[in-house]
Amino acid sequence: MKRIRFSPLLFRRIHKWMGLILGIQFVIWALSGSVMALLDMEKVGGHSPSAADTPALDATGYAAVASLASGADVTGVTLRSLGSQPIYELHTPAGVRLFDAATGAPLAIDAAAARRIAAQANDAPVTRARLLPGPNLESRDFAGPVWRIDFADEENNSAYVSAETGRFLIMRGDTWRTWDFFWMLHNMDYLNRTSFNHPLIVFVAFGTLWISGTGFYLLFKSFSRADFRWLRRRRRGARS
Repeated sequence: MKRIRFSPLLFRRIHKWMGLILGIQFVIWALSGSVMALLDMEKVGGHSPSAADTPALDATGYAAVASLASGADVTGVTLRSLGSQPIYELHTPAGVRLFDAATGAPLAIDAAAARRIAAQANDAPVTRARLLPGPNLESRDFAGPVWRIDFADEENNSAYVSAETGRFLIMRGDTWRTWDFFWMLHNMDYLNRTSFNHPLIVFVAFGTLWISGTGFYLLFKSFSRADFRWLRRRRRGARS
């Protein structure tokens, strides 16, 4: 079995190809960082209108919460508004249940309700409403089924509304989508686009450490005593 000889030539070859691979990634980092810095951050940021959930409510005139539980274990109750309608949000082990706070009638967030909620954040025409069983990349910061409401505006905005609670979650447009693509390239998380702590970027970190270490090693190996003859001659001249 032939043994691998750890010679300067071997380190030089590995250093060369590793430098090519990491050099491409360094270019991607510089490009993606520049694009993200140049984009309009006002358009990049998601829009969450606080008025959708926090209008003023009357202090009295609501149905008794106890009559709505129907024997279920209630872990939390919130009185809030859904648009201009006061509702109860009951949290149970089985999930969130919504009720009309005035009549006690159960509520469901259907396509029409999701459109009305999203319209509070965007007055452009709605082109489509789709129920997603779970969050996608654009609504990845949230959990549970969501309604995606698409608008016909300049940014091709899409609003996300929780199908369980009816809360407005986030608005995403083309500028954000461009930013998110380059963010994916920047943090190298090509699946979830959220984490800097994943195996690929750890590999790049150790690869950079390898490049630095072998670079210093090859730097010293590339010199010989003959390269310093001029220094010795200069010292002799100074002594004479």
